[in-house]
Amino acid sequence: MDGRCGPFQPRPFYELLSFPMVSTTWCSLKLEEISCAKCCQFGPISMEFRNLAKVYQDVISDICHKMGVGMAEFLEKKVDSQSEWDRYCHYVAGLVGIGLSRLFSASELEDPIVGQDTELANSMGLFLQKTNIIRDYLEDQLEGREFWPREVWSRYTKKLSDLTKPENIDMAVQCLNELITNALRHVPDVLTYLSRLKNQSVFNFCAIPQVMAIATLAACYNNKQVFRGVVKIRKGQAVTLMMDATNMQSVKAIMYQYVEELPFKTGQPQDH
Repeated sequence: MDGRCGPFQPRPFYELLSFPMVSTTWCSLKLEEISCAKCCQFGPISMEFRNLAKVYQDVISDICHKMGVGMAEFLEKKVDSQSEWDRYCHYVAGLVGIGLSRLFSASELEDPIVGQDTELANSMGLFLQKTNIIRDYLEDQLEGREFWPREVWSRYTKKLSDLTKPENIDMAVQCLNELITNALRHVPDVLTYLSRLKNQSVFNFCAIPQVMAIATLAACYNNKQVFRGVVKIRKGQAVTLMMDATNMQSVKAIMYQYVEELPFKTGQPQDH
């Protein structure tokens, strides 16, 4: 930690948001787990937060509080069961979906039901987060992180890291496909959520990441490369998805297209 930061009593992030301090005084808070340089950049964040209407402040503060409490739960433990995988993804992404949905409704850009139906909003976040976790297996392994649920991978190997071994590649791909299948169960909720949106900007903001996610899962499915490097969709493909995902009919067609591809990828694992 920066030498300017000495002993202190840490405060929760959601409490710090409302402190009436300017940028240059934030270093005096000496946040334990944030570098002093970042502390000094926190003043503008607090200032913008305090300029928001109270209805927006309440949502942001509530979500930050819940995220902090939830993420702390997984500081000392790994994801074990599939239900814990759902809970972890809820804390880091589902709550973001819920918070954004409440903001959409509070702003009256969307109907109240969008912010009230937390189950659908949660699924929006879980679909994105599970996609990232599945795709980033190798990167997380290299960084000493494990987010794949033990309940699933333990059926294929004794150690999660062993899935990278060439002799385990067939079992690794089977494990990968099972997790992708788990993630795909959120697609019906995603489509229902998107079908309720009326504002074009909100729709684009929500729909584009979802179609990117389904394309990424399709690219990862039955693909050995997940355990050897990085699997990404092509830039041209990404641009096409962004341009096309502007209405519900197109989003449904995109989702259907990529889900339809999966059965044709079964059999011999792909290597690309």
